[in-house]
Amino acid sequence: MTELQDRLERFETLTAECELIAKLATDSAKREFYLKLAERYYELAADARRAISPKAAA
Repeated sequence: MTELQDRLERFETLTAECELIAKLATDSAKREFYLKLAERYYELAADARRAISPKAAA
C-alpha cells in the first residue's frame, strides 16, 4: 500500500505545481496546457485515493 500512497502524494504535488505554473504563466496557451495537466493529475490522485480507501477499510 505504500506504493499507492507514494503515487497519491506525487500526483497531489504535481497538481499543485501545475496549478502554480498556470497561475504564473503569461502565455494563455501555456496557462491552458498546465491547467489541463493539473486536472489530469487531480483525476489520477482521485483514482489513487479510491484504490487506497477500500484497502484501508479492510
